[in-house]
Amino acid sequence: MEGVDYLADERKKAEFDVDEMKIIWAGSRHHFQLSDRISKLVANDPGFSKEGRTMLPRKELFKSTLRKAAYGWKRIIELRLTEEEATVLRRYVDEPAFTDLHWGMFIPAIKGQGTDEQQKKWLPLAQKMQLIGCYAQTELGHGSNVQGLETTATFDPQTDEFIIHSPTLTSSKWWPGGLGKVSTHAVVYARLITDGKDYGINGFIVQLRSLEDHKPLPGVTVGDIGMKFGNGAYNSMDNGVLRFDHVRIPRDQMLMRVSQVTKEGKYVQSDVPRQLLYGTMVYVRQTIVADASLAMSRAVCIATRYSAVRRQFGSQNGGQETQVIDYKTQQNRLFPLLASAYAFRFVGEWLKWLYTDVTQRLQANDFSTLPVAHACTAGLKSLTTSATADGIEECRKLCGGHGYLCSSGLPELFAVYVPACTYEGDNVVLQLQVARFLMKTVSQLGTGKKPVGTTSYMGRIEYLMQCRSDVKQATEWMKPSAIVEAYEARAARMSVACAKRLSKFDNQEEGFAELAADLVEAAVAHCQLIVVSKFVEKLQQDIPGKGVKQQLEVLCGIYSLYLLHKHQGDFLGTGYITSKQASLANDQLRALYSKLRPNAISLVDAFNYTDHYLDSILGRYDGNVYPKLYEAAWKDPLNDSDVADGFHEYVRPLLKQQLRTARL
Repeated sequence: MEGVDYLADERKKAEFDVDEMKIIWAGSRHHFQLSDRISKLVANDPGFSKEGRTMLPRKELFKSTLRKAAYGWKRIIELRLTEEEATVLRRYVDEPAFTDLHWGMFIPAIKGQGTDEQQKKWLPLAQKMQLIGCYAQTELGHGSNVQGLETTATFDPQTDEFIIHSPTLTSSKWWPGGLGKVSTHAVVYARLITDGKDYGINGFIVQLRSLEDHKPLPGVTVGDIGMKFGNGAYNSMDNGVLRFDHVRIPRDQMLMRVSQVTKEGKYVQSDVPRQLLYGTMVYVRQTIVADASLAMSRAVCIATRYSAVRRQFGSQNGGQETQVIDYKTQQNRLFPLLASAYAFRFVGEWLKWLYTDVTQRLQANDFSTLPVAHACTAGLKSLTTSATADGIEECRKLCGGHGYLCSSGLPELFAVYVPACTYEGDNVVLQLQVARFLMKTVSQLGTGKKPVGTTSYMGRIEYLMQCRSDVKQATEWMKPSAIVEAYEARAARMSVACAKRLSKFDNQEEGFAELAADLVEAAVAHCQLIVVSKFVEKLQQDIPGKGVKQQLEVLCGIYSLYLLHKHQGDFLGTGYITSKQASLANDQLRALYSKLRPNAISLVDAFNYTDHYLDSILGRYDGNVYPKLYEAAWKDPLNDSDVADGFHEYVRPLLKQQLRTARL
């Protein structure tokens, strides 16, 4: 029935002020009001409808995406939206498109690596969308290893130009979003060669297509790399392939903020420190962590609502069956994911602060916090994206068979999200970078160099190597000091153990390769400590609203104790806790599931997602799942006719054959 809230009884159980939690989730009242207004504006505009998206053939899907992107830009202009509002609008349109790379990579690359004059020339054109850009770094043969890129940019002093060239098949640019069919320009990363010497990788602004007829310019071969995983999903994006055959560009199209090439072909470092480029990387990875909390929360919202709607087994005397959400096995899989969504939200907020802090320090020529910030954002990007990709798939399984339908929203959410585990740094490679940083930190402990930021706990290494948990009853695991110390001791001991094993190798690189799996585990332990400690720090703030802080304490407890249970081999193996204390932690975890249960629906309501944004019949706000699933089935093109196209041609002859001639 329309207009009936099938989850109303669940919502009445809430023990906290949901409106205040919405503000906590959004980060501030301003951000809540902004996202609430824009998400509703998008949801109520038929121009942004997602109807039938998963059933469209690739060409139609792509054309539909181009239409939505153009329509979105038209609305941005008509409504005179600010840059902040426009970014939020694109997020709620919720369709991977060339605009993601134009605004998210091309423009930031010019801002971060271009000189003031270059920014003055290119940014107004890009911001008015008079040219469309992408970020062409990854190649067919090299992704994570940027230093291994093969595209060349050779300076010709005779003409004051760079010659951009793809010398091998594997040097073809491969994967950049927006490149295949739409971008007119790209920031191309290539090996800078001048006067016969290779100066490593640099960015160059290269025009790819004519601004008149959009055809590729001479020497440029460009196209789409083909279908990707999923229905709809990321296939709305024209990930591209690009090759250059001695394409010439003016010298001033080399991005010259940190280094230049003079007219005579001399390579010169500018007085702007190279470390400034890391600021952009910290920014991009911080946005990826924020996106992880968005994707995880969407999946959790769908799975939680459907778990409350769905009933199976447990009927007594012909009464109603049990809600799936009341089974402990469902809670044990679902509630830690709900807690993770909140945990990632808060660590994402903190990373936003860290980015601002690092940027201000860089401008004042203070690079002291950069290595920590770089390692921290690399590790958190890896941790949160891996957990989110796995979490979305777990949510699909939590929804049983119906979760496999495209109309559940989960297969598409998964297919759109999983590339995050690879782009902007492969997740295992990133954790190995974190491990290198941790090994360096451990090696410097005796030198008087004090660890800072997220590694400051290493300054108490002697204590952390010998302390033991003093937890005697389950509820003591709710003490912030007890949980943070457990994570600190585990991370410190795992790092020190790796450093000791590493020191036994004569060749450090050989040791690093041999111990790579152990090093990744130590890096993960360090990153989990960061997430737990930032959640704990969030709870030390003034949090308004009836019952809001108490719910966040329950979520923090679930996140930290679930991970403790999952990785209890680490905590027991490093000797910080006993098996009895591990058992008490599990008892407390079960008690927290019971505390969370009446608030589960309201905690996902606090995400404030419209049905348009969730795009899931199972996750509908009103819980009216079954009639809508039935209705949606009849919209499939296969149901346009009672007799399927091809039946008379292929199946009818089978049915009409004389079976007595078959030897069955």
